[in-house]
Amino acid sequence: MAAILPPELIGWPGWLWITAAGGLLAAGAAVGGVWRTRGSTAVPAAWWGVAAGLALAAESGARGAGLLQTPAATACVRLVVVGLGMCPAMSLLGAKRPQHQVWQLIVATLAVVLSMPALSAGLVRPGSVPDVHLLERCFLMVLVVVGWMNFVGTGRRLAATAIAVGQWLLAGPFLPGVDTDLAYHQGFAIRSAVVDPLGAWLVAAGALAALGTTRAGAVSGDRLSVDRAFQALRETLGAAWTLRIIERFDSVATARKWPCRLRFAGLETDGDPPNTDWQRDARRTLKALLRRFVTEAWLVRHGWPTDPVRQPGRPEGEGGLRALLDSPLEGV
Repeated sequence: MAAILPPELIGWPGWLWITAAGGLLAAGAAVGGVWRTRGSTAVPAAWWGVAAGLALAAESGARGAGLLQTPAATACVRLVVVGLGMCPAMSLLGAKRPQHQVWQLIVATLAVVLSMPALSAGLVRPGSVPDVHLLERCFLMVLVVVGWMNFVGTGRRLAATAIAVGQWLLAGPFLPGVDTDLAYHQGFAIRSAVVDPLGAWLVAAGALAALGTTRAGAVSGDRLSVDRAFQALRETLGAAWTLRIIERFDSVATARKWPCRLRFAGLETDGDPPNTDWQRDARRTLKALLRRFVTEAWLVRHGWPTDPVRQPGRPEGEGGLRALLDSPLEGV
């Protein structure tokens, strides 16, 4: 990569401020994500994104101001930044009420554990780059891939891909098969001038793209009108929890003999059955599943239909409540 830029531009300190600007832009997009995901269990993941973006901006800004002048010190701080960057994807894996709040302690512990080699290098071996174990290197790669796979099947696939590639560039020296010492000594200038700015701005571009409104697919089952909210949840939490909701809903639908099945794009009905009493029960079952991840206000904001007033003489427990009590909702 040395041929990409002339020597005078490789040493230009302005590249550090460009990287810092990318981190600030990513943090700002994550703040927008906090607002966009309000009322859902994805809010903590957005806050982790804010922290990661600010940490990257602070690291690059400190280098630009001359506070981090050695490759070893830069490598230690970068490993902390990389650890924070893995937290949003990890946070989404535990985004189910009510455990999602306690799960954030596990996410914070993950960030600390990933940063331990940096602390060890700073206290025990001053002047040396962090000695990252192969298991941690592999785990970092797995976290990047898991975060990408969670959204590659959704409308935010391009945003997820940009973020994953950016994370891979920023975490490159700590990934499997890379000599960290070599990357932060012989390749220090190239990394500062090319790799870090590109990685930071890819993450920022992906974060901004994720804020864009995703066009909903064809809405199936107009009588139920739940596709819009379901698709919004899919775009918010990703594929992992969406597939789990599909599995639970379909098991209840099979047990109750409802002529519908939940798919990744929304609800599908089997023909046009004359008896539509099951629709209210199906809506309530799906709503109970979604409420594990979102609030009532979130559902209303994303177009959840208002249940019709119960007709007099119909026992409430015959359909909806019995279906809910008989379904394995606790396993979601």
